[in-house]
Amino acid sequence: MIKAEHVNYIYQPGMAGERQALFDISMEIADGTLNALIGHTGSGKSTLIQHFNALVRPTSGRIFIDGTDVTDKKTDLREVRRRVGLVFQYPEHQLFEETVEKDIAFGPRNLGLTDEEIKERVHAASAAVGLKEKYLSRSPFELSGGQKRRAAIAGVLAMNPEVLILDEPTAGLDPRGRDAILDIIKQLHAQNPRMIIIFVSHSMEDVAKTAEYVYVMNRGRLAIRGTTAEVFAEGGELVKMGLNVPQVTLLVNRLIEAGIPLPRDVYTVKYAVKEIERLLR
Repeated sequence: MIKAEHVNYIYQPGMAGERQALFDISMEIADGTLNALIGHTGSGKSTLIQHFNALVRPTSGRIFIDGTDVTDKKTDLREVRRRVGLVFQYPEHQLFEETVEKDIAFGPRNLGLTDEEIKERVHAASAAVGLKEKYLSRSPFELSGGQKRRAAIAGVLAMNPEVLILDEPTAGLDPRGRDAILDIIKQLHAQNPRMIIIFVSHSMEDVAKTAEYVYVMNRGRLAIRGTTAEVFAEGGELVKMGLNVPQVTLLVNRLIEAGIPLPRDVYTVKYAVKEIERLLR
């Protein structure tokens, strides 16, 4: 479980550029859940997720991963970062080895594993993201954008993390590539029943199709949290925060305003069709 207790973070404290990025964040994320973190640009999303694997330490407050206080100076940060895998936005920019296989193997090799163990992890991680074996011997720079994204995610998975965090995993991809990455996220969730998965996204459509739980950041504060249905039922509040809601949610809200008795938690086309068919019957 991930637990944050009254986390505050200030950039450049005591300097001319001092700015508070996080305000009193308290939250819990349970094992085995698929979560989305959303918010407008500058809302604190990326800053918050960097706290979860101790890349950033809070100015005040504490972060726990499965009971381990990652803000404690005595905590082994190397072990924290093995357990909490973070895939940055545009992770393909982090690829640097001669071959895709060497890139995926970089983390496990630094753990001191045997060559056989490393090979097993590389192939398992590649299979998990749908990266075909024929690509492993190629330079990562010969891959397409979507393939590079898969290779970068595989490199984190090869560390066998307990928590997988992806910062804007579909950024810059075409619709087909975006859907492929979202499918990978859902497959990883299905195949790893205890792993916590968190993905940051600006796309409400992606969140609606993928997440079980949603956390909404607004101006450095945790504004709304709940199941995906509960959060999108607050469509008016999301719009006030500068966020777009799924188009089908906007449509249903207009129908509700026109007097049609539909539930406010509709956030997928499939759900909308079901409810409209129910009314027609």
